[in-house]
Amino acid sequence: MPNMDHLIEHDGCRIAYVKDGPVDGPALLMSNSIGTTRELWARQIEALSSVYHVIRYDTRGHGQSSVPAGEYSLEQLGGDVLAILDAEGIASAHICGLSLGGITAMWLGINAPQRVDSLVLANTAARIGSAESWTERLALVRSGGMAAVAERAMGIWFSDEFRRRSPDVVHDYRAMIESCSPDGYAGCCAVLRDSDLRPAIKDIRCPALVIAGRRDMGTTIEAAEFITSQISGSTMVALDSAHLSNVECAAEFSAAVMDFLGSSRRTDP
Repeated sequence: MPNMDHLIEHDGCRIAYVKDGPVDGPALLMSNSIGTTRELWARQIEALSSVYHVIRYDTRGHGQSSVPAGEYSLEQLGGDVLAILDAEGIASAHICGLSLGGITAMWLGINAPQRVDSLVLANTAARIGSAESWTERLALVRSGGMAAVAERAMGIWFSDEFRRRSPDVVHDYRAMIESCSPDGYAGCCAVLRDSDLRPAIKDIRCPALVIAGRRDMGTTIEAAEFITSQISGSTMVALDSAHLSNVECAAEFSAAVMDFLGSSRRTDP
């Protein structure tokens, strides 16, 4: 039986999420990338939900969450996560985010440290792209819809080898981005246009795992190395993938996360 959507209202948006794993297990919340949904994490659920109380949600403007009008802010995205934790009565959780989800996770580590047990920051950067590049992407989506960015996204999300080896997976992800609301996508483009956490991530104090893709043209190895250099005690793992490392190298990604979380659980009473 498929999981039932749970819905909360926060800051003018209905946020949809699902839960897997033992309700008394350590909480692990997973935040998706721009243009995807919570199904981004499907390949991790079997392993992670064997130990953790996993919450997957659709970022505002995506999936089953609603699409508020206008541009969104990183504070809104972080606030959506805190609203989910509040609704579930969860004092603190491990936070795993990829790309836009990683920026959201870093914001939480900076601005709500008491709610964050650890961070998994996958295929992300403290500054993703430039204001100019996201302004151009935003204009492209508004003029041409999601079809205008879908093909370009496939070349960033997956390596050429993976696209040849797994055309069915690529097809599914193309369908995922094409089904995304142009307004929701544009709203999150504005978040990435406006977000630069480079000066602030040095203040993150919780354990952090940084996962990079050696073939990732969107968020590079160098960007991951910068995050690792700024967050004291963080560790980095590089996988042989493009941007969606958790899809292209699913088993390795899951193993790295399980190993990290197993070694970073809080021991505070």
